[in-house]
Amino acid sequence: MAEDLLIDRSLSKAQQYQALLPQIEALTTGEPDQVANLANAMAALKETFGFFWVGVYAVKGDELVLGPFQGPVACTRIRRGKGVCGAAWAEARTLLVPDVEQFPGHIACSSLSKSEIVVPVLKDGAVVAVLDVDSDQLDDFDDTDQQYLEELGRRMAAWF
Repeated sequence: MAEDLLIDRSLSKAQQYQALLPQIEALTTGEPDQVANLANAMAALKETFGFFWVGVYAVKGDELVLGPFQGPVACTRIRRGKGVCGAAWAEARTLLVPDVEQFPGHIACSSLSKSEIVVPVLKDGAVVAVLDVDSDQLDDFDDTDQQYLEELGRRMAAWF
């Protein structure tokens, strides 16, 4: 079955998220496979917003392990508390970083990444994964991204 996203680039960023989230819901409803759901959600984000990199790291033991993503090759494993992803996991909160070079302990998976937002995915009060979005532009993320990516993170919890 062919799946197509309806993307209207004339809409505001908030309106694009509002249009995208139900489409991700439709793509994933009734699909029990975690990888399929994560892969489609990451592709939908990349297609809609043209992010430099978007992906998921799942908590496995004492590390985050790379899951489905869109963009250049990435770090495969990240320790708790290391880099933006590891810090978001350890602190169980969203981290919005306008300039990754200014973030203490930043892990440069790609030297082209300039700003980043990482959203923890919580299930039963524990972080089970992080949603990581990178931009090749400085200060590219704002409260709108945070609001809607956190909403997506809440929906993603059902896939873990």
